[in-house]
Amino acid sequence: MKRVVVGLSGGVDSSVTAYLLKEQGYDVIGMFMKNWHDDSVTISNECPWLEDSNDAMIVAEKLGIPFQAIDLSADYKTRIVDYMFDEYQKGRTPNPDVLCNREIKFDIFLNAALRLNADYVATGHYCQKEEINKGEENIYRLLAGKDSNKDQSYFLCQLTQGQLSKALFPIGHLTKPEVRQIAKKADLITAEKKDSQGLCFIGKVRLPDFLQQKLKQKKGRVIEISNTASNYAHNPIGISTNGGDTDSLKSITSPFTYSENDGEVIGEHNGAHYYTIGQRKGLNIGGKPLPLFIIDTDTTNNIIYTGQGENHPGLIRKGLFVEKSDVHWVRDDLAIKNGEEVKYLARIRYRQELDNATLYMREEGLYVIFDTPQKAISAGQFVAWYDDNELIGSGVISN
Repeated sequence: MKRVVVGLSGGVDSSVTAYLLKEQGYDVIGMFMKNWHDDSVTISNECPWLEDSNDAMIVAEKLGIPFQAIDLSADYKTRIVDYMFDEYQKGRTPNPDVLCNREIKFDIFLNAALRLNADYVATGHYCQKEEINKGEENIYRLLAGKDSNKDQSYFLCQLTQGQLSKALFPIGHLTKPEVRQIAKKADLITAEKKDSQGLCFIGKVRLPDFLQQKLKQKKGRVIEISNTASNYAHNPIGISTNGGDTDSLKSITSPFTYSENDGEVIGEHNGAHYYTIGQRKGLNIGGKPLPLFIIDTDTTNNIIYTGQGENHPGLIRKGLFVEKSDVHWVRDDLAIKNGEEVKYLARIRYRQELDNATLYMREEGLYVIFDTPQKAISAGQFVAWYDDNELIGSGVISN
């Protein structure tokens, strides 16, 4: 009998994951990951992890499976939280959920499961895995979940073949309503429980509130840039790739830069490191014909640059660049070499519609050029590329 350790989070998805695996005849162990309990960074009096842990334990008892909790908070602080603060301090936009899967669930947690002689770990992600043979090699494909509204393959875009070989995603072929229906029929306490919101490790706390605990407030200027500013006279959107010429690729993927003299001071903010490109809420500056969007942040000089309207040219770019060290191939057998190019579908954030893009590998890294201009490309985010519904690779956006 194969042994599976299920990451029981106290939610309906992981509960049904454990239920289905037991029904399929696996030797199932439930394990709750405690990722955060730093009392120095607390906003809410609620204790979501304790409530979730209790729910996970009740589910395990109902299913008649062993249960234990594992404290991963030290590793989580080092690998995720400290990294996240550092990235925001630099004016970048990290994705803690992608990092959580790469660094915690499919590394620290996976290794803990293997010490229990587990054959696999399982999570309640809405994605699917398929095994194929290529010559004498087994290849694992990471596929989108059946429920397009819940597909979470993007969050797993940094997994390796080794990690995928040990992973099971039992609800990936189901829709969310189907999952809840199964939970209800199995009389699981989590059947009607709402999905968690907020950060992946502290539940109900909003990200801006969390950041303010560690990144101190610092008053700075908000500058508005007009949509006809001289910066856009040579908009990269109109530049041709020129057959993959490196200079042309660099021009297309270079972000716009601004100085204090490029616009008008229209207000104050509490710290440039609290804001991200494309953000609309939180400025508290009104009286403009169109909503203000953040088009750039300068954390060195503590300045936020804004523009009116979601179609402001400062928000729109056609390409991005990933440094070579940050390029990751889930399907490493499909990795392209220096000088090569390939067409894929790509997205730069969760739930974004996939768009046609061409990937150009050059000595310095990977250039991703979209057929359709993209809004609010931000350094620190992950770009992921797909072949139909299979996630092929990803990378951390450099610029």
